[in-house]
Amino acid sequence: MLLRTVLAATTALAALLVPATAAHAAPQRAAAISADTTTTADAATLAAAGADPVIVVGGLIGVSIAYEPIAARLRADGYRVSIYQLPNLGFGDIRESARALASYVDQVRAATGASKVDLVTHSEGGLVSRWYVKFLGGADKVDHYISLGSPQYGTYVANIINLVGLGSCVGIVACQQMTIGSTFLGDLNAGDDTPGAVRWTTVRSWQDELVRPVDNARLADGVTNVLVQGWCPLRVVGHLGLVLDGTTYTIVRQALADAPIWPNCFAL
Repeated sequence: MLLRTVLAATTALAALLVPATAAHAAPQRAAAISADTTTTADAATLAAAGADPVIVVGGLIGVSIAYEPIAARLRADGYRVSIYQLPNLGFGDIRESARALASYVDQVRAATGASKVDLVTHSEGGLVSRWYVKFLGGADKVDHYISLGSPQYGTYVANIINLVGLGSCVGIVACQQMTIGSTFLGDLNAGDDTPGAVRWTTVRSWQDELVRPVDNARLADGVTNVLVQGWCPLRVVGHLGLVLDGTTYTIVRQALADAPIWPNCFAL
């Protein structure tokens, strides 16, 4: 019985700390493609030419190189892109990571001459970025906020570590803050979810193994919430897959360009 408990605990901890690579299933049905799909794609490319610089904000244990695929897609579409790796790989206090992000945003703005930046965030990075926008002056410096699989209202995967006998997230502060009902999330989600004139978009997937329940990746109050399988039911996208998947990227691209959200279910 003790061995079984230890094995279960180890599995739960590994699931939280090491994102699994998503399987890419070949789409099995045709997307509903409108006559102006090509026009929309062209408009998105043209919009990138004069767009804000984009900062890709990583998640827990999200080393910079893990975000090069989505950064490369953005650069190919004409965006100025940098990757922000969370301090201490995101293990520490999310509020401290947000303060560090605030400094980084100012560096990017100074280097590019841009008044605002766009944030494309993954997992914990979405919480870091929301704290920055809501409490640290980011509402005046961020144009678009896009989260990919961020546990906006927490995740049971963080809670489960307590249940299997490993204590409060093995002492990992960020994990404690991502548990459902944490004081941190209570503060972050008090009042307006989406303050300021920022254009807010969240993207989530039914197969996200780390954000449970999946709908905890949604926001309220004037936001575009996109479920990948709401458009492409047979598309399989896991937690890390959200930064690798072609269909998900078409959503990011459209959101940055203020284009209608019409995911391409066949995108590689």
